[in-house]
Parts: sequence; C-alpha cells; structure tokens
Amino acid sequence: MLGILSSGVSSFALAQAAPAPSPEGIVVYNAQHESLTRAWSDAFTKETGIKVTLRKGSDTELGNQIVQEGAASPADVFITENSPAMVLVDNAGLFAPLSPATLDLVPDALRPANGKWLGVAARSTVFAYDKTKLSEDKLPKSIMDLASPAWKDRWAASPSGADFQAIVGAMLVLKGEAETATWLKAMKAGSKPYRGNSVAMKAVNTGEVEGAVIYHYYFFGDQAKTAENSGNVALHYFRQQDPGAFVSVSGAGVLASSKHKPEAEAFVKWVAGKGGQDILRTGDSFEYAVAKGAESNPKLVPLAQLDAPKVEPSKLDSKAVTELMTKAGLL
Repeated sequence: MLGILSSGVSSFALAQAAPAPSPEGIVVYNAQHESLTRAWSDAFTKETGIKVTLRKGSDTELGNQIVQEGAASPADVFITENSPAMVLVDNAGLFAPLSPATLDLVPDALRPANGKWLGVAARSTVFAYDKTKLSEDKLPKSIMDLASPAWKDRWAASPSGADFQAIVGAMLVLKGEAETATWLKAMKAGSKPYRGNSVAMKAVNTGEVEGAVIYHYYFFGDQAKTAENSGNVALHYFRQQDPGAFVSVSGAGVLASSKHKPEAEAFVKWVAGKGGQDILRTGDSFEYAVAKGAESNPKLVPLAQLDAPKVEPSKLDSKAVTELMTKAGLL
C-alpha cells in the first residue's frame, strides 16, 4: 500500500464551500481517538457553522451498532480507527456513495471500488522493544518470527483491540488461513496479553516483556509528553512488505440513512481535505496524513520508507479474524 500511497501525489486540494448549516447539525459515531475527532469537529464547526455531535465507541462496537440500527440509525457519519469496521457497515449496504470530488482527495488505494467510504488517516505496525535489553541485531526480522519458541514469554500485544485484529487481518490476506492460524496458536502459547497498546508499551518500558506489537503513535505521543512510559523503548519497523509492516487505514463514510447528507459529506470531505490533514501534521495524534499531497508530522518515519505490504483496506475480513482468534483462545 505504501507505494500507492506515495505515488500519484498532486497538489493538495482545498476543501470546497460547505452547505448552509441546519439547526440539528450532524451526529458522528466516532471510533477514532476522541481528541483527534474533537479537533477535527471543532475546526470544521468553526469554519462552516455546522454543529457536530460525537458519540464515542470502539470500531467493532459502533460498527455492529450501526448494522443493528439499520435505517433507523441516528448517525450521519461513521469514523473508525481501522478499516475492518468500515467494511462491516459497507457490506451491510448502509453507506451512501461519496462524491467524486471527495473521493479524489485520497489515492485510489485508500477507498473501495464502490466509493462508499475513504481513508482519512493511517497508522503503522511496529515492534516496540526494550532498548536496554535488546540490540538491533537481536530483533525479529519478521512478525512471523514471534511464533518461534525463541520468543516464548518475551513479547506482548493487545489481542482484544481492533488495532491488533486489523494487523491479523492483514496477515490473513498476506499469509493465508493456515499460516495465520499457526501463528495465532503460537501467540496464545508464547505471548503476554495486555488490554490496550499503551499498556503493552508500558510493560516493555518497565521490563515486564522485551517487546510488543503495537501501532507507532503510542510511542510518539508519550515521547512528546514526559516519555514516562517509553523512556526505555525504541521502535523496530519490520519493512520488506512484511505483515508486521502493515499500515492500517482509518476510515470515514456517510450513512445512507442520514437526513443531513450534504452536511455529513461536507464533514468527511473536510477531514480528508486540507483542514483535517493539517491537524494530523500539526496536532498531537501522530497518525499519518494520507490525502494526496498532504504531509505528516515531521517526527514520523515517512510512509514511503516503511515498505509496507500492499493490502487493500476493504479486503480485511473482521469476521474471519474473530473466528480464528477465538479458535486460538485469544478472544
């Protein structure tokens, strides 16, 4: 995906004028980090006058809620941390098509062929390791190496989270069901589970484990504050199109049941446009900007240097991942 992300970059399109605000505003089901979506919505409201009400939940929780609510959902927009929940809602036929002007803000690889949603941010898989215990020559070459008995009881992850399940989804696409199932079985036997990426990173920092599979921005966010939970931590990028180099896409889409579609699409377009992408570059989320011509925070390793595998976001199968992880005893 990285090669596609870094190609075809054109001048960064400016957001077009939004429709006149309705008194009701729009309701956003938000599975992204609340601080990031709050920054997006506050700036959007200031610029357009359109009120945004956020309702918080996880990818899976809100995706399933939208499917259950169906046409009666009060949501106008759905924003996720990872793409599998977008696919869940899309497969239920609950998204409205986005306009070509909105879709054209991001590379083709960051939107499904049906044009029902698009990527608005991205996050890189990393191996966060204890730099006081491991040298670079001792690090795993591939995320698949963590299944080796040599890594037993030395590494951690947060298997119950949507972040880790998106990584497993990429592994399933790249390695197939049999190899993924074997890896998960080894993970159950040889890793330590924590609830949340930041908790797993903290365990690395305190020496409970030597490494953890997380997303990159937890490290950069902590470093930008006190480094209290990452002072002993360094990041290893697997690269070489390894499943461990997976770049996960955060998605946004407008619900077909929305009674405020022009305002809802204006918000999605704003997030994928200059205003929303600039907040990714200058804010404290440390997630990657993904729109054509958009620049990410300069502290991050550029997307073009991650050598991420080519995984179409809309192909991640959350149902199959859940079944495999449940069978392995991880959920």
